[in-house]
Amino acid sequence: MLDLNTLLNETDDVAERLATKGTDKLQVYEARDAVLKRRAARHKVDELRADMNKRSKESGPIIAKGGPEAERLRAELTELKRELEAAETESRAADGQESESLLILPNLPDRDCPVGSDEDSNVVLRHSDLEARPDSSARPHWDLATDLGIFDPERAAKLSGSGFSVLRGDGARLLRALVQFGLDLHRDEYEEMVVPHFVRGDTMVGTGHLPKFQDDAYVTTLDSLWAIPTGEVPLTGLHRNEILKEDELPLKYMTYTACFRREAGSAGKDTRGMQRLHEFHKVELVHLCKPEDVADQFEALLAAAEKSLTHLNLPYRVVDLATGDLTFSSARIFDLEVYSPGVDKWLEVSSVGNFTDFQSRRSKIRYRGTDGRIRFPYTLNGSAIATPRVWAALLEHGQQGDGTVVVPEALRPYMGKDLIEPR
Repeated sequence: MLDLNTLLNETDDVAERLATKGTDKLQVYEARDAVLKRRAARHKVDELRADMNKRSKESGPIIAKGGPEAERLRAELTELKRELEAAETESRAADGQESESLLILPNLPDRDCPVGSDEDSNVVLRHSDLEARPDSSARPHWDLATDLGIFDPERAAKLSGSGFSVLRGDGARLLRALVQFGLDLHRDEYEEMVVPHFVRGDTMVGTGHLPKFQDDAYVTTLDSLWAIPTGEVPLTGLHRNEILKEDELPLKYMTYTACFRREAGSAGKDTRGMQRLHEFHKVELVHLCKPEDVADQFEALLAAAEKSLTHLNLPYRVVDLATGDLTFSSARIFDLEVYSPGVDKWLEVSSVGNFTDFQSRRSKIRYRGTDGRIRFPYTLNGSAIATPRVWAALLEHGQQGDGTVVVPEALRPYMGKDLIEPR
């Protein structure tokens, strides 16, 4: 959620900056007006309540004696009570309107973000040491994996429809190896957590996934619990409605979860094989830090995400996303994209994001400074290992002329072999 003082005092600037993320400027001004209306409504309630208390106290002795004057004062108090009740009703409505208006506004993009409305405005910052070499003979992972007998899309479709996967034998072991590798690689820097895969709506609101992305999420009908779209949601929500101590920061958490996304509107967009799934597995990293430390924490998080790809010997590049390609809650994102020779494309495998205090305000996560003041921490997150596309890239880069796949050295202790062969 945006800082209200910024929204009220810098409305035009906020509208201009959010317009680069595709937000209608009118929504910004409507949100500002809703805040002002809510403040005026609460002020009216406070004034009437104070007047009611004062006059009740002054009239009490007279009313107790009875008589015409007592009846007049009692009538005045009754009318004042009706005014107060009406003002309280108006205030509650203004509260709801303010909340609805604020929750649909995205986070402000960082002023250093490239400005643009599509991915063509993104800026490639650098490439890894490994060169991406197009290979016209490289087979896409879905064909290769099917021939190896480790990928079974037909049975996945039979079980759950499109957008799901069944991995068999070494395919399943490769995914499990990736998860264990990711957790082990970062265990010295991050506290590992096992978290729920289903959360309350307030937790999803806190990270900005609701109400914006409710059509992309799965929700249970009986309990109204939401299937998490990423481990970011429960990890960030761990401290919802809490006040931390300054010396606890930074907090660095890691979790392995299944993730669930309906991917509404993505039909036909890189959906073959493991490129885009409704259910997938991921090792997620989350930081909570003081605002003044965010630059260092962002670099540390980016380095951690890159470390995973470097150890797997995958060619990747770092991309600074333009404002129009940022997510709803983010202020800055560097994408890590791995080259896929099977489709001759760069595919995003991790988004390292700075969310400033946007999520902490929505989640009411605060910390008490050494000076006693209450502040909002900044939140950051990124994927250490997002298994589907990394799994696919490993097959495509490791494929041999005889149809086998070489297992990267970093994964061999987990796989127990250095070669994936046909079943």
